Amino acid sequence: MLASSSISDTVGRGVSGQKSIDVIVKGWFVTALTGQWAFAIYILSVYVTPWFSNIDIGEVTPTQGYHTANSFDYAMFFAHIIPAAYLSLFGAMQLVPSLRKKYPSLHRWNGRIFFTLGISGALTGLYLQWGAGLRLSDIGALGITLNGILIPIAIFFAWKHAINRRMQDHMRWAIHSFILVNAVWSFRLYLMGWYMINQGPLGNSPTVDGPTDIALSFACYLLPMLFAEVYFWLKKQKDTKRLWVGATFLLTGALITLIGVVAATMMMWFPRIAQVAGLIQ
Repeated sequence: MLASSSISDTVGRGVSGQKSIDVIVKGWFVTALTGQWAFAIYILSVYVTPWFSNIDIGEVTPTQGYHTANSFDYAMFFAHIIPAAYLSLFGAMQLVPSLRKKYPSLHRWNGRIFFTLGISGALTGLYLQWGAGLRLSDIGALGITLNGILIPIAIFFAWKHAINRRMQDHMRWAIHSFILVNAVWSFRLYLMGWYMINQGPLGNSPTVDGPTDIALSFACYLLPMLFAEVYFWLKKQKDTKRLWVGATFLLTGALITLIGVVAATMMMWFPRIAQVAGLIQ
């Protein structure tokens, strides 16, 4: 009787651990989605609204070297930045299981658009960094450069597994693709969150090549990819201690994202949106 009760308690704690993980991940998703939409509103406000309001984008964009870019570089810049609004508005839809099941055709077409724009964004981003020279420093650009190289690789494997109907592998690579495509967004979150916690820069530099800048430029995708792998691993676990340790680890990641979303919105995106609104008035 005691043994049976002990087993029941253990199973109950294991189920509770899985439920806690699901709650954390759902909360994390809502937080990230809020941040994605805030970023999309920022892009539309700063880079689309000026076209219809006779505002010089150069007055509101934080992009270094914008005024000295030639016509081709301008085209590459907008080909890189405008699709990011679509990726931020609709990319996260791919991660919602109910939408995948209820609207499989929408999932497939939105996924194709996401993959196409993701690869396009990686290639135009690499060109802008190393072809157009829109980078603040060589060392500071290495983390995002590696990110740009990894995006097409992850998307290729996600596409390959989808074609071969290996849906679990497809989902895994699709999530990593999503993380990599949104790495520059994550970098803004991590950087602004770091500023908020420290009440200013610490290990940062104006050319984004300080030790913290370099670390964050790699962490902005490697850390979320680690969180994703831990989540996949936890889904297979039954041990109570592992589940609760894993839940704590994922909760840490969710809190990092929450801090970053608040910081980036208040310190980076909202002021630019307000600036554009002021110029329109």
